[in-house]
Amino acid sequence: MTIAVLRLGHRPARDKRVTTHVALAARAFGADAILVSTKDAGLERTVRNLTAKFGGGFEVRTGVPWRETIKGWPGIVVHLTMYGEALEEAIPRIPRDRDLLIVVGAEKVPRAVYDLATLNVSVGNQPHSEVAALAVFLDRWLGGKGLKRAFSGKVRVVPSRRGKVVENLNR
Repeated sequence: MTIAVLRLGHRPARDKRVTTHVALAARAFGADAILVSTKDAGLERTVRNLTAKFGGGFEVRTGVPWRETIKGWPGIVVHLTMYGEALEEAIPRIPRDRDLLIVVGAEKVPRAVYDLATLNVSVGNQPHSEVAALAVFLDRWLGGKGLKRAFSGKVRVVPSRRGKVVENLNR
């Protein structure tokens, strides 16, 4: 099963850091890929460099046509929005044997997304970050297993009560 995140409406000049954080949260919490509707070579480079350094098989593609991506997705499409059905009610109804595309917006999401999505899911009904919504959704969906995955990269952060402990694995 593949889990991908589709980021809609990325504006490179304005959303660079937030979209990067969406990608980082997606990778860290268990997704396999991020697809971004706007072409941004800098974002691709940043995410690929981080993946090379910290490991994992995370894919990044920008400039993907969002409508065709949603329509052509072979599995379930979950749109995270504060106007959707409650997360707790939706999670049990999402099939676990199909590929999953999670849609998060940057600017106002086109009405068509609500209609094309298999489910519109709310992670709370108050305005908050799409990074937070994605992290909470993935953590609940994967039962915390996303954060426990092992990555084989050039470095590894070692849990420590105090200070930073980083192992260089590139010896």
